[in-house]
Order: sequence, then structure tokens, then C-alpha cells
Amino acid sequence: MNSPEIDPVKYGVLWQKVQDYERRFDEMSAKIDKMETSIETLVGLANQGRGGFWMGMIFVSAVSSVMGYLSHLIGKN
Repeated sequence: MNSPEIDPVKYGVLWQKVQDYERRFDEMSAKIDKMETSIETLVGLANQGRGGFWMGMIFVSAVSSVMGYLSHLIGKN
């Protein structure tokens, strides 16, 4: 059996491709980490906005209840 010889040029090309893929993988990993951080920030802002929304609803509900009670009292007299 003949032992297969390794062509140095083809090996060099293959090695360069692997290095390029590793570099791309590292870049994509950094982008994914950045996106995860951005998503966590957006979720925090959404939760903060949701809390503000409910506080506004409580305030409007309380004001409208007081106005309804007062209009009911004035309407009786």
C-alpha cells in the first residue's frame, strides 16, 4: 500500500480556512454576548415601563372613583 503524502500547499490552505472559521466564530460569539446584554437591558426597561403603567392605572382609577363618588353625592342633593 502506498502511504498518502500530505501536500503542503493543500495543508496550508486548509489550515488557513480553519483559522478563518475560528476567527469568525470568535466574532460571532462576541456579537451574541453583546446581543444578550442588549436584550437583558430591553427586558429591564420593559419591566420598568410596565410598573409605571400599572401605577398610572391605579392613579387614574382612584381619581375616577373619587370623581364618581362626588358626582353621586352632588346628584342626590
